[in-house]
Amino acid sequence: MTRIPRPDVPVVAVAASLAAVALLVALVWWQPRSIVAVVLALLCVLFVMIAGVSVTEGRHRREEARARGGDEPAQWPGQPVARLSDVDADTLEALDSRDLRAMRERRQGASGFSDR
Repeated sequence: MTRIPRPDVPVVAVAASLAAVALLVALVWWQPRSIVAVVLALLCVLFVMIAGVSVTEGRHRREEARARGGDEPAQWPGQPVARLSDVDADTLEALDSRDLRAMRERRQGASGFSDR
């Protein structure tokens, strides 16, 4: 499967903020008195939210990369993690009970809640 490259976060944030400013200027300068004004205002809010989320995502990815201390790019937060249920029977037989406990604790994460 080929991977489609994602645009950089600053590019998305800048493009969305420029679109929001352009819509705001059009809304103020044109001053429509109909449903067009509502649509322009909602689009402006949408573009501002896209810019804010992309900036937050960039900060989160940068903090993750710094925490790991490596030069490799930050992993996406939603990437799959190997779970105990993903391990086949032969591997389970070969593992020690301490290893199983460690895998279970890693799966629960820092919050301490299990996904079951």
